[in-house]
This record gives sequence, structure tokens and C-alpha cells, in this order.
Amino acid sequence: MQIGQRMVGDVTVVEITGDITLSKGGDVMIKDKVNSLLQQGNRKLLLDLGNVSYVDSAGLGQLVQVYATTSHNGGSLKLLRVTKRLKDLLVLTKLLTVFESFDDEKDAVASFTK
Repeated sequence: MQIGQRMVGDVTVVEITGDITLSKGGDVMIKDKVNSLLQQGNRKLLLDLGNVSYVDSAGLGQLVQVYATTSHNGGSLKLLRVTKRLKDLLVLTKLLTVFESFDDEKDAVASFTK
């Protein structure tokens, strides 16, 4: 798994590529990245999941944990370009009601100012 980041205005877009799984350490990498961004003062986080091919239960748990951590630290975390497979998983686990999810980056970035 690879994680990149870029700024769009005051929103940090975290681009994730690969699998978010326990066996590949992806679950820990996301937590470490989000914690680092929060320590740097970034409070508007957008996880771009368009290039994520697979998420296991540990990876899903990690997404929930980083969401809670971000909220607890006064931030906001939203999802961008959720794949069909992940969206189905979020619906099944009823987590789609927890995360704000967007298909378009412009709409997602604009949602932080509302």
C-alpha cells in the first residue's frame, strides 16, 4: 500500500493506493499518517480511496478508528471515490451512515466549508 498527500486549499487529500489489510500493514500506515497530519495541525482530511483494491476487517476497523481520532481532535474526515466493493461493505456494516462520502473531489472539498 502507498499513501500520498496533497493540499487543495486548506483540505489535505490523502491518496491511498493498494490494499488496506492487516497482512500488508495498511491498517497501521493509515493510522500513522492521519495522526501525523493531525499533529501538524491539519483538521480537514479527505481520504481518496479510488485506487484501493481491497479492504479487510482490520482495514475497515482502521478507517473507523481514524475517523474517531480525527473527530476527537476537532477535525473532519471524509471519503472520496469509494470503490463499489468498499461501498457495498460500508452499506453491509451500516458504516456508510457514519462517513460522508463523495464521488467528486471538488464537491468533497467544498463540503468542508459548509
